[in-house]
Amino acid sequence: MPTIIQVAAMAGVSTATVSRVLSHPNRVAEETRRRVLDVVDSLGYKPNVAARTLRTLRAAKILVTVPDISNPFFASVIRGAEEAARDAGYAVVVGDTRHDPLIEDQYADMLSGREVDGLIFLGHRLPDNLRPLVSKQGARAPVVNGCEYSPDIGVPSVHIDNAAAGRDAVEHLIGLGHRDIGVITGPPVSPISRDRLTGAMQAAECHGLGDRLQVRIGDYSAQSAFDLMGDLISRGVTGLFCFSDEMAMGAISAIRQAGLTCPDDISVIGFDDLPLARFFQPGLTTIAQPKGLIGHHAVDLLVGILSGTDNLVNQITLPHELVVRRSTRKIG
Repeated sequence: MPTIIQVAAMAGVSTATVSRVLSHPNRVAEETRRRVLDVVDSLGYKPNVAARTLRTLRAAKILVTVPDISNPFFASVIRGAEEAARDAGYAVVVGDTRHDPLIEDQYADMLSGREVDGLIFLGHRLPDNLRPLVSKQGARAPVVNGCEYSPDIGVPSVHIDNAAAGRDAVEHLIGLGHRDIGVITGPPVSPISRDRLTGAMQAAECHGLGDRLQVRIGDYSAQSAFDLMGDLISRGVTGLFCFSDEMAMGAISAIRQAGLTCPDDISVIGFDDLPLARFFQPGLTTIAQPKGLIGHHAVDLLVGILSGTDNLVNQITLPHELVVRRSTRKIG
């Protein structure tokens, strides 16, 4: 295997210059940088990552934890994070916490043990063993939240305005003439679920329909909505807002099983705009989140913290979009 000493000798520079070219190329003159990179390519030189980690105390890895890796929403967020991390010179390590606080703490130990340089968590809980670090360093701690914004967490976050998105969803149904509207939420412990419900209730109350809103608690899964749909059908709902596309698809399945159709009998709107949403039958009306951008901006925030940027941004609110397809229709 070629060594950094060989690269330096062939390029006519010091080993420190080779190291700078590979880790901070913008600090090296273009002619020197090009000469070193040509030698690196010709020799097939690969930096010793383990040695560099010991020398710099930098693992060049970012940990991204998700509460449910089987949820396709998180796959899109992770892809955006991975692309941004690669551009910044970091690799991404993904951990599936399965909504388990113990597993969250186990992954967070990777940060304490310097196995990773920073953590992006896509759930709503800050791991307990990171609370002292965040309490001490505040927004300077190498910890960022994606999706589940709550000011109580105390770390930078990337998210959409979930209350506004909830209002838009219910306003859409009301605009189509629906007055008996069902809402299937996520778990009450989830900040985004609480915010979406707040927005949905604001829209209903604005039109004098607050007392007619039928709210049921789900868990973002298709099964939970399928199980809850029978009761909502018996209550005579004609419009339904689900806090995830998966729940919307489960609800539509239950509507069909009951001998009804969507949207002729019940209009349904989801949330997230998963890749399958536009291919589902009927095409699913939904609130689209910029999933890839959430991951991308979360990495940008974290890299800013790791590089000691002075003008840190604590919160980034990205735009959402109401995507209208065939699962909702006008009545009356």
